[in-house]
Parts: sequence; C-alpha cells; structure tokens
Amino acid sequence: MNSEILHNPDHVQILPLGGLGEIGMNMMAIEAEGKILLIDCGLMFPEAHMLGIDLVLPDITSLAERTADICALVLTHGHEDHIGALPYLYQQLGSPPIFASRFTLGLLKKKLEEFDLNLNKQFHQLEVRTPVTVGPFSVEPFRVAHSVPDGFGLAIRTPAGLIIHSGDFKLDTTPLDGECTDLARLGQFGDEGVLLLMSDSTNVESCGYSGSERQVGPRFVELMKQSQGMVFVATFSSNIHRIQQAVDAARASGRKIILHGRSILNNAAVARHLDQLRIPEHELIDIKQLDHYPRHKIAVITTGSQGEPRSALTRIAADEHPDFSITSDDCVILSSRFIPGNEKAITSVINQLYRRGATVHYQRTSGVHVSGHACREELMQLLSLVRPKNFIPIHGEYRHLAQHAQLAQEQGVESNHTAIVENGQPVLISRHGIKRLEPIASGRVLVDGKGVGDVGEIELRDRHRLARHGTVLAVLAISRSTGAILHGPELLSRGCIPEFDQQNWLHDATVKVEQMLDENHLSAATDWDDLRIEIRQTISRFFKRSLQRRPLVLPIIIQL
Repeated sequence: MNSEILHNPDHVQILPLGGLGEIGMNMMAIEAEGKILLIDCGLMFPEAHMLGIDLVLPDITSLAERTADICALVLTHGHEDHIGALPYLYQQLGSPPIFASRFTLGLLKKKLEEFDLNLNKQFHQLEVRTPVTVGPFSVEPFRVAHSVPDGFGLAIRTPAGLIIHSGDFKLDTTPLDGECTDLARLGQFGDEGVLLLMSDSTNVESCGYSGSERQVGPRFVELMKQSQGMVFVATFSSNIHRIQQAVDAARASGRKIILHGRSILNNAAVARHLDQLRIPEHELIDIKQLDHYPRHKIAVITTGSQGEPRSALTRIAADEHPDFSITSDDCVILSSRFIPGNEKAITSVINQLYRRGATVHYQRTSGVHVSGHACREELMQLLSLVRPKNFIPIHGEYRHLAQHAQLAQEQGVESNHTAIVENGQPVLISRHGIKRLEPIASGRVLVDGKGVGDVGEIELRDRHRLARHGTVLAVLAISRSTGAILHGPELLSRGCIPEFDQQNWLHDATVKVEQMLDENHLSAATDWDDLRIEIRQTISRFFKRSLQRRPLVLPIIIQL
C-alpha cells in the first residue's frame, strides 16, 4: 500500500485483498494517515480445478513490510469466509488486536484451539452503537441480520469522512433472535453524510426481498411430522438460527436430537454456552444411543450440505458411514444454498440419497432455505438510507459487482463516484470521487494439508496432467565415470495406457529413448539435468504424436 499520498487527511485508501471478484475469502484494508485498519480475514473453499487443495487464503504479501502500521483487525461476523484464514495469517499480519462481537469471538476462540493458539489477550469485544478508537479510525459496529448470530456492519470514521461497510446483511424484519438490521442508525449515518458505502453484492441478481428466517421453521415441522423414518437435516454449522429451528421442529414432532459432525458439535457448544442456542439436555442423545429409539423418533442435524467429500452426509449417501444408513422411509433435508462451484458435488449426493430410497428436500424444491444476503430491493433500501457520496460494491463475483454498481447509479450515485474494484486494485477515496492507483501483486495462497503456500500453479498444472493423462516414469542408471548405461532405460506407466496394450506402447517409447541416448555422448555429459530434459521431451513427443496424450513424464537418472 502506498502510504505517502495518504498523509493527506482528505484522502483514504481502500485495498481489497479478497472477496471482490469472487465469493468468499473476504479481506479489506483501509488506510488513513499512514495507518491500516483490516476488515475480516476469511478463506475460500477450493474450486474444482484446485486438485488436492483444502483451503484458499488471501495473499497478504502487500502488507509484509507494513505490519507495524496495522492498528486493528475487525471481524464483521463468524462465517469461515470472514474469519477462517486468521489462524494461518495472524502472525504474518504482526499480531494486531482483534475486535469482534461476543459470539464471533467465541467461534474464533474455538477455532484457534485447533491450532494451539491462544489469542485471548488480543480479543476485544465490540458492542453495537459503541465506537472504539484505533489509530486514526473510530469504528462503530451496528447490528445487521444475517445467517449467523451477532453480525455487524461497520461505521468507520476517518479523517477524510465516514465509511460504511455493510458486512453480510439482509433486512429481515422478523429474525429468530429479534435482532433486526439497524435501519434507524443507518438513516442517521445518511443524515451525517457518508463518504463511501461498501455493500454486500451476493444477491444483487435476485429481485425483491430475501425471505425471513422464520419461514423455514414451520416447513421443518411439516416435513418431520410427515416422515415415517429418520430425518437428517444438513446445514452450515455456523447457521445457529437454522440449527435452532431444526431442534424446535424435532421437539414438535416428538423426535430426539443427534448433533453430528465436528464443526456442528463445536459451534453448537459455543452457541449454547453463549445462550444463542437452546436445546434441553434431555432432548439430546448420543450417537451410541441410536439403537435405543425407533427411527421415526430421531432427527440428526449434521454437516455435508455442500457435498464435501468426507462429510457425514456424503458418507451416509454412499452407505459408508459406520453409524447411519438410509432406508426408504427416511427424509433428508439440505437446508442451505448451492454455493457456486459445489453444484455437481451436491447433486451427486442427492442422486445417491434418492437411489437409497430417501425422500430429499433441498433449496430448489421444498422451501427449506432462505438466504442470509440482501436481495435487490433491500440493497436499494440501504442505498436510499445511506445516500453515499461514493460507492464500491463488495462480496461478489464480477457480474455481481457490475450489477450492484449499476443499481447504485440508478439510485443517484454519480458514475465517477462509483467503482467496480477487484482484489489487488487500490483506490483513493475523497469528496472529489474515486481514483484508481497502481494495482499491486495479489493472488491466492493454497493450503494442502499442513503446507501453506507451497503448492502453486506449477504443482496444480502437474496434478491436472496426472489426473487427465497419467504418468510415465523413466529410470536410467549410468556410470558416473564412464557414462556407460548400466541399467535401462526402463519405462513404467500409471493411468496413461490401457493395461492390455501397455507393453507395446512402452516398448516403442523405450526405443525412442534409446535412439536419443545413442545420439548423445554420455561419457562427455556434465549436466545430467539436460539429459533429463531430453528424456522428458522424447517421451512427451512420442505419446503426443502416437496417442494424443500428455502424461506427466518423470525421468530418474541414477549415477553409480
């Protein structure tokens, strides 16, 4: 980030590090008078082409030399796409103080325990309508309704003016916890004068209003009373209000409740401790008590609504779960949206459940989900309340950002005061408008097992070649002193050639390698890397010309 220009108190710089041009991985940096305020630190789940990748994190390289200038990290709410990257990136950010709501801090504390991190001394609890001062910023959280309890939007007062960050929100007038989005306070901000509004764009393509969370509960009760077998409800583990409604529906239909899945158990424990989730102890049973009750007296609340490969619901659908099986009387409710990129995995699970005879209810068929994000009319209402001088759409793919920017202009924001910004594009905000600055290096950090950032484009490309065309291993033993071939070349293949025809193709490829070796004077060779390249190219050319395949070729030269 460029700090020189920002010592002018009339300017504030916005730098998105994640969440703009994509769904998830939300992270924003705001800089004023040389100090940086970070908003959220989220992750994204891997896209289909990211073979073997577990998680995706924001690239914070641009902050590496500015950690002393980071005065705080403020979290809007407890979803993974807003807090999930924090255990991986926190120390790289210089360990700034963390500000969030009580419930968000509770979820974060539980998450950090898995990483053996105790950051309690860095935690600062925010209260609605109560500003806190960090550096040149005064941050006032205001209540927003969303699909996780205790969500905030942020009013950030800077020397240049007031910035409103909506967080993830909807205008639910009957939320389950009674905590509506604070429209009165938003109107007061509009009267005060708002330099910049940054607003959630996720549902800009959906007309009208998002449904109230209270619509889901009666549907749960109806489906559970209709079912003659066990009921499975799969939802996001952070959607405590949805879990509460599933619990209430189970009790109304005379069913005992099993909470299943590590994240469900962890988040439910936090929510119960903080009085955000109410389950009478006598209504809960352990999975070991499953055989003590008839199937029609049990409701299982579990994970796997996105078709995650090792989730409980996916294993149940594949008949690979050690404790649960599906019968023709059972009912399965997938109570969440189909996140873009997960459609194929979700429909595969649904198909497997149908094959096993279950009745399946999901977003597109049964009214078992409402969105936690504002639809078009709600976004218009926010714009009319806040009346911002400048507008930047956030949290969405490029088409979402473009449509939201157009909506803002229709609501009266001038075109030169509206900007579609993606990750890595800093902008300077002032009363004169929005100015784009020089883009910075920005990207994604991939997590594979315990490795963070050690898998990049080259490794992903190799994985794709392995997945599509298989591999060919070429082994050659050579005398270090004379260059004589002591063994090989021996070619081995996996996933490239049909087993019945493998020997013929490998023989022909071996002949090509032998011809190449005859043309090289191995006794004079000094750079075995060049020989590896020659072997790789020879084998690659052979398979491309003969089979139109491009296996990953791994030459191994053993010097004896």
